[in-house]
Amino acid sequence: MIDPPEPRDLVAGAWGPAREDLGFDLEDPATGEPVGRARASRPERIERALGVAEAAARAAPSGSPAVGPGTLDAIADALDRRLPEITALESFATGVPIRQAAPLGVIVSGSFRLAAEQLRSGALLGSATREDGRRVEVHRLPLGPALCLVPWNAPAPMAAHKVACALAAGCPVILKVSEFAPYGAQLLAEVIAEHVPEGVFQFLHGGPETGARLAGDPRIRAVSFTGGLPAGRSVAAASAPLMRPVQLELGGNNPLVVLPDAPVDTAARMAAELLTTLNGQWCRALGRLIVPRAMERELVEAVGGRLAALVAGPPLEEATDFGPLVHSVHRDRVRAAVAGLPSASYGSMPGRGNFLAPTLVATDLEHEVFGPVAGVVGYDDVEEAVRLANAAPYGLEGYVCGADEEAALAVARRIRAGEVKVNGSSIMSLHLMTPRPAWGLSGLGEEGTAETLRFFTGARVVGVEGGFALHTGG
Repeated sequence: MIDPPEPRDLVAGAWGPAREDLGFDLEDPATGEPVGRARASRPERIERALGVAEAAARAAPSGSPAVGPGTLDAIADALDRRLPEITALESFATGVPIRQAAPLGVIVSGSFRLAAEQLRSGALLGSATREDGRRVEVHRLPLGPALCLVPWNAPAPMAAHKVACALAAGCPVILKVSEFAPYGAQLLAEVIAEHVPEGVFQFLHGGPETGARLAGDPRIRAVSFTGGLPAGRSVAAASAPLMRPVQLELGGNNPLVVLPDAPVDTAARMAAELLTTLNGQWCRALGRLIVPRAMERELVEAVGGRLAALVAGPPLEEATDFGPLVHSVHRDRVRAAVAGLPSASYGSMPGRGNFLAPTLVATDLEHEVFGPVAGVVGYDDVEEAVRLANAAPYGLEGYVCGADEEAALAVARRIRAGEVKVNGSSIMSLHLMTPRPAWGLSGLGEEGTAETLRFFTGARVVGVEGGFALHTGG
């Protein structure tokens, strides 16, 4: 039995209760029973956090991060000892089966080790040599107070990635966690706070109003946001007048293109995994199954068979393959998105809790549903398949399944998305050091091991001119 902690925020080195009532109960997704009120940090605490972050940025020596690689490694070591607790809280709060939440826990401590490695490898200092032999230095300097806004589907791993990079860049950080799943990130924040100077890292609770208050403040000099499109647009709109950089990952309506030579079993496995990983609550989940008309019926039956075989149950039970959605409000929103559409649902769901059976809709879906729902679209030739894959205004992730690997790669190169995987359906990126871009309505900018660290910095180029002037004085 999980006993979730009471929401607390960290401001100016001091922990305090988050007292603002957001007007609804948090739930145990497996039962639907309330486990406490959703809370936000008080306005005066938010204002204090902003002032402290600004003061910390001004006090920091230029080019000297307050958090070095040794500290980042120490945070990682401390997090390793807390990972079972963090993972259990994340699984409990989000409904994600513990067998899926546990591998994601590697990201929590690993993010800080990767940030430390980048600092040791000189990621913040580059150089170029001119034709005359003189060296030109490129210093990556912290932009200033950084705001990290994370969603509820994998809050601690996403928070760890953003915060580790911002701290390594030398930025004072304010982390605001989602009001729907605050527990795991709060433990992460406790560990970070034990290792960094006062004011360099602060942690706040709240919903959209808190996020908007923080994102709209000119003292924040960089915003990294993962979440929905409407909120992302608000962050971008608040940042534009300030000429402030934003990093936005906003989701997608991701296609899986099944080529005519694809083995049905492989395609069915990919589709089922992409539809149900994190219970369908992830930005790179399957949105549209694009399949040759001649094999549509056979493939849908094979996918349905795999979905029906999944064990649905409480997320903390090891036998569970598929869990509940995070909250009844979200479950009802997903259900409403497909109401009235021709569809088929698969599997036996528990009689209580926020469960929603995996569903295939017999039509294309124009928008991301953010649940275990995907549209099925038939095609006649590969040209049409590519056109369908690129028809959505999103461009986060794409998938291609085919027996001829080179032919599948050729199709993948034509899909407009930040990452396209061939014959794979893992939640992990293709490579640890490749970027995670977002095209179209899927976001702005690139995330990644190197890219997120760079996002929180600005460049200063220094060198001796040593050349000639276009005009000389008399």
